[in-house]
Amino acid sequence: MIIAVDFDGTIVEHRYPSIGPEIPFAIETLKKLREENHRLILWTVREGGLLEEAVRFCRERGLLFYAVNSNYPEERLQHEGYSRKLHADLFIDDRNLGGLPDWGVIYRMIHEGLTWADIYAAPVGQPVQCPASGNWLRKLWKHKNINWK
Repeated sequence: MIIAVDFDGTIVEHRYPSIGPEIPFAIETLKKLREENHRLILWTVREGGLLEEAVRFCRERGLLFYAVNSNYPEERLQHEGYSRKLHADLFIDDRNLGGLPDWGVIYRMIHEGLTWADIYAAPVGQPVQCPASGNWLRKLWKHKNINWK
């Protein structure tokens, strides 16, 4: 999938124009999605030096994007048919209706193709099926006190 990801409030806490602390597991989850061959596009209101700071922040943590504020790396404002409208299969943004889910929930929805209804249909207190094996994912979910099947 092509996944557009906001920066302020989604990857890091809102401190614009400064860069806030990383939201727990945001970068680790995005790196995992990239490893699974999803195309990640950084989609932010930041421009110029502020945009460069955000890209550098992510790059220093090993998170690279397919494109930044564009549909593909070579796209430029001067190109015929250029549009700020981004073509993406999915947008991850803290300004979504309902806010930003926990990054463990975000990963699970993408990786397993689940909807909100799928995630929240299980009765409270019931064990949740682990979306995949591996230490990194258990760490993502550990802070939510979820019981594993």
